[in-house]
Order: sequence, then C-alpha cells, then structure tokens
Amino acid sequence: MLKSGAEIYRVEETITRICKACRIDNVEVFAMPTGIFVTLDNDSEKDSVSTYISRIRSGETDLNKISLVNQFSRDFTTTDLSVEAGLDRLHEIDRQKPYQFMVRLIGAAVVAACFSVMFGGNSMDFLCAFLIGLLCYTFSRFLSKFGINFFIRGMCSTALAAFIALIIAASLPDAAYQPIISGVIMLFVPGVAITNSIRDFLSGDMLAGLIRLVEAVLTAVSLAAGAGLILKLWGMIGGITF
Repeated sequence: MLKSGAEIYRVEETITRICKACRIDNVEVFAMPTGIFVTLDNDSEKDSVSTYISRIRSGETDLNKISLVNQFSRDFTTTDLSVEAGLDRLHEIDRQKPYQFMVRLIGAAVVAACFSVMFGGNSMDFLCAFLIGLLCYTFSRFLSKFGINFFIRGMCSTALAAFIALIIAASLPDAAYQPIISGVIMLFVPGVAITNSIRDFLSGDMLAGLIRLVEAVLTAVSLAAGAGLILKLWGMIGGITF
C-alpha cells in the first residue's frame, strides 16, 4: 500500500486490523514512506515480543491496488478466511499489473491536452499538447526502465516538452508555447503526494507528512527546472523574449 501511494494512517490501520484478526493482543505499528515497524505481543508470559522491520522502496501510484488491499483487510477480519488463503490473495493482488500501456498513454495525452485548454489554449494548442503528451509520457516510461529516479525523469520530460512546444510555436502562428508546456507539466505534478502529505499532517503523522511534502516540493522544482532551462536557453539564442 505504501508503494502504491497510500496514506500512513491507512497502512497502520490495515496492519492493525489484520493482526487483531489473527488474535494478537498487542500491536504497535509505526509507518513512514520509507519503512514499516511492527511490534507484536500476546498477553502471555510464554510469548516474547517480536519486532519486524520492512524497508519500503519507492513505487508508483496505484489506487486500484490500495483499494484491493483495503477491501482484503475488511474481508479478512469479518469472514473465516484462513491465513494461507489470505496470503494467496495478497500475492495475487501484488502480481496484478496496472492498466495497459496504451490506455495510460492515451489518458496522459488527453490530460495534457485538456489542461492546455484550461490554461488558455486554443484548438491548435489542444492538438499539440495531445501529441507532446504522448511523446513525453513515452519518454518518461523509457527512462524509468533504466532505473532513473523520478526527479531526473520529470526534469528531462518537461525539458523535452518545452523544447518541442517552442519549436511548434515558432513554426505555427496559431500555437502558443505557454499553455502547451503548462498542460504537459501537469502530467508529472505530484498531486497524490501533496494531498497525502496534508492528510498525514491532519492525522498527526508529522514526520511522514513532512517527508512527502519535501518530496513533492523537490519534484515540482525539478519539473520547473527542466522547462525553465529550455526556455532560458531558447531566449538566449533569440528565440523568445520574456
């Protein structure tokens, strides 16, 4: 759930529910975006305290997987589902693949095109943002295959979007680079991380909220740096004036 972008309180509540359903008396869970610490103890002199630590690597937002695990925790606590069957179900959820690449690609292009209109673009800007969205999302996925972190991926993708948008704006009089670039940048804005950081703050998870907020801010800075660098270089060679 953490890898898929779930809130901290949801992760801790899910672990607690499952452990309580397994008749574990005392459960203490401390979760952060980078790790989970769980301490288990039964009210018995024969049982010792057990502590488990799991390092969480960064993943991608998958709201469907969060929903499936959330539903599993409720089924596990309200039905006679065995531990073995529960583990099989969790492994099945973990193996589930996200939407097909073509579906995500078309969705990304539509999002970029619609945001370009929201930022004041016309029909030509809509079409250009759609095509650039296709290219930049594909480029981002290509970089991810080499293990490049999302800061560099976002910066390179927005730099590519700015470069193509400037060329199109210089070639087509009806196209404006500002709404096109803004629309494509919205593909990479960490909206889920920003929302979850605020929810973590409101839930009292200050450390987790701060970590996610810093991550979101740094990501936004990298996106702005990628597009801003190309705009600055383009202006230096006389392409545009600010």
